[in-house]
Amino acid sequence: MNKLTLGALLALTISAPALAAEPDFSDRQDFAFAERGFVGTRADPKILGEGGRLVWDLTAYDFLKGPAPAGVNASLWRQSQLLAKNGLFEVAKGVWQVRGFDGANATFIAGKTGWIVIDPLTATETAKAALELANAKLGARPVVALIYTHSHADHFGGARGMVAQADVDSGKVQVIAPAGFLEHAVGENIIAGGAMSRRAQYQFGTFVPKGPAGQVSIGIGPAIAPGTQSLIPPTVDIVRTGELRTIDGVRFEFQVTPGTEAPAEMNFYLPDLKVLDLAENANATMHNVLTPRGALVRDAKAWADYLSESIRLYGDRSDTLMTSHGWPRFGRAVIGDYLGKHRDAYKYLHDQTVRMMNDGLTGPEIANRIRLPEALDREWYNRGYYGTMSFNSRAVYQRYMGWYDANPVHLAPLDPADEAGRYVAMMGGPAAVLAAAQGAYDKGDDRWAGELANRLVYADAANTAARQLLARIYDRQAAGAESAIWRNMYLSGALELREGVRAAAGPGAALDLIRNTPTPMLLDLLSVRLDPAKTKGGQVSVDLVFPDRKERFRVRLKNDVLTYEADPKTGKADATFTLPRAQFLTGALAGADLSATRTDGDAAALGRLLGWLSAPRPNFPIVTR
Repeated sequence: MNKLTLGALLALTISAPALAAEPDFSDRQDFAFAERGFVGTRADPKILGEGGRLVWDLTAYDFLKGPAPAGVNASLWRQSQLLAKNGLFEVAKGVWQVRGFDGANATFIAGKTGWIVIDPLTATETAKAALELANAKLGARPVVALIYTHSHADHFGGARGMVAQADVDSGKVQVIAPAGFLEHAVGENIIAGGAMSRRAQYQFGTFVPKGPAGQVSIGIGPAIAPGTQSLIPPTVDIVRTGELRTIDGVRFEFQVTPGTEAPAEMNFYLPDLKVLDLAENANATMHNVLTPRGALVRDAKAWADYLSESIRLYGDRSDTLMTSHGWPRFGRAVIGDYLGKHRDAYKYLHDQTVRMMNDGLTGPEIANRIRLPEALDREWYNRGYYGTMSFNSRAVYQRYMGWYDANPVHLAPLDPADEAGRYVAMMGGPAAVLAAAQGAYDKGDDRWAGELANRLVYADAANTAARQLLARIYDRQAAGAESAIWRNMYLSGALELREGVRAAAGPGAALDLIRNTPTPMLLDLLSVRLDPAKTKGGQVSVDLVFPDRKERFRVRLKNDVLTYEADPKTGKADATFTLPRAQFLTGALAGADLSATRTDGDAAALGRLLGWLSAPRPNFPIVTR
């Protein structure tokens, strides 16, 4: 697709938020950097899991080798082409990356006796394949250290594909991470994991077929590998910036950056190689300050401030810059320009959102007005392939002000379906609203057409004509979207409208995450599963004794609230249950029979308690209600 065609595509949505400037497609520096140092890739493109299940196919994105088709934003197509390049690449002397095997990169640093691996991908299957490729092309070495740059699963989930727990336990392998890693790695998705997982299916286009009419990337990588997740807890915590460590003969200098892209995150510098790794604090795209799948809002100001610190500490002594996603950058002038402008994008986002907020604008009003200055906007790495200025400005607003915009009418809003039904009736009924939505669509006014059609669907999910029109609107908004995840979300919405909600596929929660979750967090999880409709005013208290962990907790249900305390000193529970924690979890989370559990007191107490819990609904509707 040429530039003129891109402009025509963007013009389809005439009322869209402030549009980005036309990018310079003649700039090929990213392609040179992404292809530099290519060593080779895997002979068999298919990476298989247990039972021959396909986990990753290196040929899945071969369709990107051609020019951009009419149904994909040309800028996003270019980004996806870059992200689809797969194989082993030399980054600097003694440093290589495997890219395109997962959503993130695995980095291999040659130590004196073995590999130091940075971020072992999402799944054990893709991690194992990455290690096999490095060993095949560069000579077999054992992994002597894993470094997790931060607490997101695509940077630690493949750990057991590269190292064995026994080697970690014996001290043969170090596992190094920023302080607070384990708490955040297991905790971020525990409480709201059900809703986050369902929304992630939209964000990453889980059910959208890969191809020119479907998913083309996730903006920061090709996709997230649907393989087996694992977690090996760290054995070494990095607690302060400037901390120096020599790992298998390689000198590292660390910078801790908590509260940026992840709650626990760190960068590092290799002084002997003049290589800087900025984890996921710097990227080939603007990142998310609030991920659409749901998470705590990140701090855009802290993000910018830590990048300023990176510039001060390492900017004038780095010849190579690599990150956990995307491709490296080479040369001090290039790196300095990149870091300065990338930092400025987050600082501008923060400062101008707050300025407009203090002028009385609400989140949606700011989102419709904010736009990067041209000097920042024209840089490919500041484009919104993953995060966007529109979405991120609302996240900054939320961080400071919350969801409420101070308009009293929003203190007690109606249910969306109730509100939609009333609007449809007031506007003359479904036929009139459908005609208005079709008219807006015919004029290219997709945002207004979507508002109207969405109200029709919420008012009556069985309105087939409204569903089909809204699906077409989403198709066209997807075609114009520069953000990969906006495209995925539009296409996922269209798929649900046409085919209904699909059941989630693939493995469930990683067992390693459950094993390493502190018991209080697991009891918090049970607390948010309590269903007051089931308790009918009942109350119960049980002591749970886990000999394998030397733990004792009193769990009490009263007033339809589940509370707990560790090591109770006073009072007595209705019953005491002594069992391994893993056995308790199979009963609490998977419904296994616990009737044979060793009990002192009311033997039915635990069964009553667990019977009052409800499992989360994994496949709830999003656009159809």
